[in-house]
Amino acid sequence: MQTTEKITGNQLGLLLFTFIGSTIVLTIPGWMVMIAKQNGWISVIPSTSTGLLTLWALITLANRYPGLTIIQYSSKIIGKWLGKCLGVFYIYAWFNAISVMTIQHTFFIKALLLPKSPSIVESLSLLILCGIAVFAGIEVIGRCNEFLTPLLLGSLIPILILAFGEADPVRLKPFLGEGILPVLQGAVIPGGAFMNQVFILGWLLPYLNQPKKARKVALIAFFSLSILVFIIVLLTIMVLGTLTGKLTYSFLSLMQYIGIEGSFERLEAIAVAVWVLGNFVKVSVSLFILCLCVSQLFGIRNYRDIVAPLTLLSIIGSACVFKSGAELQAFLAFIYPSVGFITQTLIPLSLLMIDTIKRKVHHSVH
Repeated sequence: MQTTEKITGNQLGLLLFTFIGSTIVLTIPGWMVMIAKQNGWISVIPSTSTGLLTLWALITLANRYPGLTIIQYSSKIIGKWLGKCLGVFYIYAWFNAISVMTIQHTFFIKALLLPKSPSIVESLSLLILCGIAVFAGIEVIGRCNEFLTPLLLGSLIPILILAFGEADPVRLKPFLGEGILPVLQGAVIPGGAFMNQVFILGWLLPYLNQPKKARKVALIAFFSLSILVFIIVLLTIMVLGTLTGKLTYSFLSLMQYIGIEGSFERLEAIAVAVWVLGNFVKVSVSLFILCLCVSQLFGIRNYRDIVAPLTLLSIIGSACVFKSGAELQAFLAFIYPSVGFITQTLIPLSLLMIDTIKRKVHHSVH
């Protein structure tokens, strides 16, 4: 495998930020408040633990196996056959993830903008664009995102400032009224499913032009994201109260509310822009990773050779995966956190543990 493409530290950090932030921002406050009620904002703090664990495991492994992706070094750690099985599992996991992201995008656009257009149109347009981006390479996706992320953040900041005007701290009371347990339960969905999506480092680190910067860049991106999520959940609760838990896209409802209260019309257009651009980056990176998994597992020299067939398969996958928005929400809230925790946190940690034990044994033998 040739890694002639390189991304800078900034690009890696921004890719991490957009990858996790783009979808979490609109959906996560609702789930946290559904479980932890008015204390949902505190749940953000324990939910970061899985992300930090994943980050630590992957950066440690990358330092031990420089220039290799998780698919390549897992064979060295757990043996050829188990490594192959893990590779197949990750191909399935990423294919499934792309299908879910695409259908989530489709439902979102249908709910907000184009209720009458057939689902296939939205998924087709998104995946074809992403396929082109993947074919252009990770460097191009990184540059694209370097341009898009400041735009997205720039559009969010005025909304957050306007929301502060409507915020009422009384809605945060009673503080820890039911103890710490609901707060920890509220951290399960973001902790298991979203915060540990720093897991993409397992594939992106070999492309970093200065590997020594990996830890610093990843931590800065992760903490900036955690702060953003914290502010958004806090503000959504202070403006909408416990109603947040009943809304699918609570942050979007917050924008609509500010738009009605203030002198700004159609603020949700910004939410759509954040969602669409963020999702474009997210699906592109996922598709790139899927192509890498397949090409490294089956020894295909250039991952670009399989971009077209995998994009086509993803379009079919997204059409078959969920029938309705309710099914998707149930999957994301109840099934995905445990699957995500195993895939994104538990496996990298296990690989690190096995590798460390093997090195210790090897060291004591010699």
